Amino acid sequence: MDSKLVARVVEKLLLKATTDLPEDAVHALQKAAAREKNEIAKDQLHIILQNVELAKGKKVPMCQDTGTLTFYVKGRSFGMEVEEGIRKGVKRATEKVPLRPNSVNPLTRKNMGNDPIINYEYSKDDCLEISVIPKGAGCENMSSLGMLTPAHGREGIKKFILKTIAEKGKNACPPLVVGIGIGGTSEEAMKLAKKSFLLPLDENNPDKEAGKLEQELLQEINALELGTMGLGGSTTVLAVKVSVKPTHTASLPVAINLQCWADRKATARICGDKIEIH
Repeated sequence: MDSKLVARVVEKLLLKATTDLPEDAVHALQKAAAREKNEIAKDQLHIILQNVELAKGKKVPMCQDTGTLTFYVKGRSFGMEVEEGIRKGVKRATEKVPLRPNSVNPLTRKNMGNDPIINYEYSKDDCLEISVIPKGAGCENMSSLGMLTPAHGREGIKKFILKTIAEKGKNACPPLVVGIGIGGTSEEAMKLAKKSFLLPLDENNPDKEAGKLEQELLQEINALELGTMGLGGSTTVLAVKVSVKPTHTASLPVAINLQCWADRKATARICGDKIEIH
């Protein structure tokens, strides 16, 4: 894979991800605005939708916080040229889109531009797939990990999630998308929660138990009435995405990652000379 090709694709991918909100998120916001009874919340939702339209039309970022750039790369094989291409593409996009240089040394706070986080997954597909989630700090800072015990059970999982969102949700720029990772180990649960933002908002988890939990949490979180921007109203979350992985018999890790209303994401597929971005 040519690193120059990857760089060009990543630059275009970041332009799309930061300026063009996916249709599933736009539709969810439109539905929320249509059913909202709280006038303040309804006004806020209409402002958000106007912002989305302006960003797409003018090709400018929809939020001043263009986020930490988390990439998911999937393919048959990877060479250093893939990572080199991603880093070159990020650097170009930072200058041209433009993206705010958000990465700093955590100890000195010295600015480091934009340092992407890159995850790799092998598949039998001959094509290279690159997805990105630009994640703002306001919602990322509200992440939580609960190392529960099996004795907590299903109700304990729900109680932990509801308590966390009741305490932190209004600080994450709602209406939210809630990513939940259950199982694995502590770090795997957090990865599951973050990666769930790549899933379509309007599709329920095909796993019966996970899908049922998604719907229960959607109703119960919205019943908290934190509302748009934490100002009250009937829509606190647009969707709940639950991802589950086998865990140790003595463990029950539960990770919560909150995404703000700007559920930014984009995916590119490189198949030879053919490139698709959506």
